[in-house]
Amino acid sequence: MSALSSGAVLSARPAKKPMDRRVRKTKEALRHCLAELLKKKKIQEITVKELTEMSDINRGTFYLHYRDVYDLLEQIEAELMQNFNLTLNRFDSSLLKQHPSRIFYEVFSLIKENSDMVEILLGENGDINFMAGLKNVLRDKCLNDFMEDFRKKDNAHFDVYYNYIINGCIGIVQYWLQSGLRESPSELALLTEQIVNEGVKGFTSK
Repeated sequence: MSALSSGAVLSARPAKKPMDRRVRKTKEALRHCLAELLKKKKIQEITVKELTEMSDINRGTFYLHYRDVYDLLEQIEAELMQNFNLTLNRFDSSLLKQHPSRIFYEVFSLIKENSDMVEILLGENGDINFMAGLKNVLRDKCLNDFMEDFRKKDNAHFDVYYNYIINGCIGIVQYWLQSGLRESPSELALLTEQIVNEGVKGFTSK
């Protein structure tokens, strides 16, 4: 089991099915309170009782939607991952090669919408499954097609460079969250594109 959950993946925009307003309000309240509690303690130390008291929600209502606190966190992360994929699947590889900042903008916008939870999950006591999921999104949806041309030029060192870029992108996200989201998603997207492009130049100039 990771520091936060046992097998969760990443969460963010509304699901495909319309959700009853009362249900949505209940889930948003629980999510907000869970994020606040996770700033102070580990998931193992959080009880349904304190979560429902803090959110002013009946325990019976909680159990209509979740098995326990772990299930709540896992559903939040799963929803995030689903929405990352839905958003990024709108873009094809040709657009990414021409304007990678457009893809990064979508990623950073989703992260900003969920910054309270993402900052916790990427923090010191975060969830390694969440981190792995975010890396997979960046790799498969944002960088895979963009980097393919460079794989052909130096396949022997490609994986080293590829992992360097992926971890660098995660570092940018962590910096952004820790600095209070000072840059806008569009500013950070342009900066990330510049960093990636400069790195690619070094990779291809060998």
